[in-house]
Amino acid sequence: MLSRLDLLTANDTPGKHPPSYYAATANQLLEFAELDGARSADVCIVGGGYTGLSAALHLAEKGMDVILLEANRVGWGASGRNGGQVGTGQRVEQTELEERHGPSHAKLLWDLAEESKALVKDLITKHGIACDYTPGILHADHRKSFVEESRDYVEHLRLTYGYDQIRFVDGDEIGDLVGSPRYHGGSLDMGAGHLHPLNFALGLAKAADAAGAKIFETTKVLKIEGRGTDRVTVKTDKGNVTAKYLLLACNGYLGALEPTAAAHVMPINNFILATEPFSETEAKALIRDNCAVADSKFVINYFRLSADRRLLFGGGENYGYKFPQDIRSFVRAPMLEIFPQLKDAALEFGWGGTLAITLHRMPYFARIEPNILTASGYSGHGVAMATLGGQLLADAVSGTAGRFDVFERLDIPAFPGGDKFRFPLLVLAMTWYSLRDRLGI
Repeated sequence: MLSRLDLLTANDTPGKHPPSYYAATANQLLEFAELDGARSADVCIVGGGYTGLSAALHLAEKGMDVILLEANRVGWGASGRNGGQVGTGQRVEQTELEERHGPSHAKLLWDLAEESKALVKDLITKHGIACDYTPGILHADHRKSFVEESRDYVEHLRLTYGYDQIRFVDGDEIGDLVGSPRYHGGSLDMGAGHLHPLNFALGLAKAADAAGAKIFETTKVLKIEGRGTDRVTVKTDKGNVTAKYLLLACNGYLGALEPTAAAHVMPINNFILATEPFSETEAKALIRDNCAVADSKFVINYFRLSADRRLLFGGGENYGYKFPQDIRSFVRAPMLEIFPQLKDAALEFGWGGTLAITLHRMPYFARIEPNILTASGYSGHGVAMATLGGQLLADAVSGTAGRFDVFERLDIPAFPGGDKFRFPLLVLAMTWYSLRDRLGI
């Protein structure tokens, strides 16, 4: 019987990056050998996305012996397929975090989010990662009733957190910034930005490899042995790794490898298309100042221009085990709601990916055992936060766990329903919120 992970990954060709605009424009698709035989290390990392690669890089820079195992290719999962937005704050707004956790804990979460953006920019500069980083994210309100909330939230960030890189955008201005009749206002955040996500992941892999981390691809982990002991052994079909510490950085692709962590994160699928390239004039008519855009729908639309002036538009989710047969047509419908003028535009790429959400939409950081740690469940806010997550895992292993503890203290609950019912319950809830978007309620 196929596992849920097998069914999710069946949408793609094992060991190959899925066809996408990102794969087609990658600087260099790296290839690392498959693990063969027995090895030992200070730290074994499972997962070659932002979290795992960042952890490997930071641990190797600390002088530790690190082995990273990736079932497919580095950047193969959500890290190489996402919308590329490097967002401010957490996935949940600060006002809600203040209510949930109190002002002092919310401030710690804000500070870490600011560190996450700075870390991305620093890594790009330090390692010369060519990933087209561009400043600016516009948060666009699709309902008039949200506009005053946006104004108030901007003011809250400026007054409470001293964040002066964001400003309110009214209904007149947003029509100039985005060539769509669907938005009524919002906020423009110039401290946030967007990038080519696969090239960023590949840059992290190259930097980790140069720092001395040993990366193995097409190496699927089958089993973890030695729980509760001071040495953990990770089994693959052709070899094994024994290490003092094990870091799980699998996000939406954890499967049944670690049941405790898997109960706290849920994989869902999201989809993106890329149009034909536009002229500079046509591109400016869509997004005037080349910022990324994320709107206020629960099933969010997010879009931006690529370096060669294509519209990269993300929209639509599904919660089953298969991607739509025609992803471009699937995403075209929400794109045309926003940009009806693109009804004749050629759609040259369409791809999907699997991310991981948590019940509270905040990352799940946990010590499964004293020497088995995990960070995942970024809930669509992972470009910067997952990169920071890897650094926090590295710090925790090397004895500085304070920042890791800020997230672990969130005490993210498991999804209700157990293995049998948690997925159907999620589908029911997400379908309801999607219906609310369509009905405008």
